[in-house]
Amino acid sequence: MRPAAGLALALALAGCAPQNAQLPHGPIAAGPGIRVTALAVPESSAPVAASRFAYAGGLVLTSPDTSRLHGLSDLDVQSDGRVTMVSDDGDLVKGRIVLDAAGRLTGVAEMTLTPLIDVDSRALSGRKAEADSEGLARWANGDLMISFEGRNDILLYPAGGGPPRKVPRPDSDFPVNDGMEALTLAPASGADAYLVGREDTRQTWTCRLAGGCVPGFVVPAQGAGKLVSARPMPAGGWVFLLRDYQPLVGNTIWIVITDAAGRTLDLHVIKRPDTVDNLEGVAALPQKGGKVRLYLISDDNFSAGQQTLLLAFDWTPPRGK
Repeated sequence: MRPAAGLALALALAGCAPQNAQLPHGPIAAGPGIRVTALAVPESSAPVAASRFAYAGGLVLTSPDTSRLHGLSDLDVQSDGRVTMVSDDGDLVKGRIVLDAAGRLTGVAEMTLTPLIDVDSRALSGRKAEADSEGLARWANGDLMISFEGRNDILLYPAGGGPPRKVPRPDSDFPVNDGMEALTLAPASGADAYLVGREDTRQTWTCRLAGGCVPGFVVPAQGAGKLVSARPMPAGGWVFLLRDYQPLVGNTIWIVITDAAGRTLDLHVIKRPDTVDNLEGVAALPQKGGKVRLYLISDDNFSAGQQTLLLAFDWTPPRGK
């Protein structure tokens, strides 16, 4: 996205994050391989005993090789640590997440940054609204599906390369900056099913590659929070990411765990006073003992005064769930 009752554990990350790494002074073309500086974000306060969300490390990401590592809107993380991210400027960022012996997030490696292409094979980077990629989903065969907010399209990029093709999208009059922010597979609804979520109203649709989208549930409201990302949980149900920015308050982020019908099961709130960069993407991976690792990525709005954050949390489900 471009600028524009539950558990409440406040992590004032902005106040404890290290100083941003030095950015390049001018535009530098994206390359197939880039160096990324990953500065650790310490935990600002200990989790309360009742919390089922445990902080598992965080990073501030910058690059000395390119000025295009900005505006990250969503991410996909595989079980082997491979990570894929999309940006507001039509770039695709890939790499590998690095964990320590305890499984905490400590770095990233093998990073690449390349421009996405349109159906006509032209690069999308720098084409403003046409390039505003927001939602990301990976199919089992490696194909990537990406939603574009300004143009209200969903494109499917074949794993083997080549131009993408358009796939079904909801028949809705999406606002310019409140469109299809959330995009994820919907495995419980079929092998070719995926879920699309609208930012402002939190309305969801279930779509199929074979054709057509049908309205689903509305993600439960959390204050003035807008829907920015979604993923199916490993044991069923969903995780949704909502965010709200108020000038006198800063950013508030809600991680909402729901059942398959969208009913809230658990909730985690991250308060980030005096910050503008938005946490906009979430990924969910199964862990031992039924836990789920959640990765979050932030959009720095292409500002040297904001940060690209990659955060990790481990969620422990309630007993009997």
